Amino acid sequence: MADKVSLDFLTISQALKSFPLPEVDLVVGIATGGIVPASLIAHQIGRPLSLMHINYRAPDNTPRHTEPVLVCWQPLATGGQRILLVDEVSVSGKTMDFAMSFLVDQRVYTFVLKGKADYVLFPEIDACVNWPWKVEP
Repeated sequence: MADKVSLDFLTISQALKSFPLPEVDLVVGIATGGIVPASLIAHQIGRPLSLMHINYRAPDNTPRHTEPVLVCWQPLATGGQRILLVDEVSVSGKTMDFAMSFLVDQRVYTFVLKGKADYVLFPEIDACVNWPWKVEP
């Protein structure tokens, strides 16, 4: 795992505290990778959290399906509200685009810890990351 960057929980939490997040009414986390960052953000800004479980990649990061698949989601009433859609990483954008297809008639801002989105916490990181909440066998 020498080719991976390690980020500890405190570094991520402190970076989030100083990050200029947009004004939103709801945080939607893409499970499973986006659960922890979305939870941190929802807590920090005092907004409700909804989780959308989408499966696209296997644990080794290879595509598991040809397209993302919605496993489950319990949406909160959000008619016309501003949403922050959160995931750990976005490379191709397929999962984010798929999640956004369920958020029609909403103003959606995308946020990732690294990769491509409206808001990126660590834009300088190109390498794979050892996230502190991931448990690998």
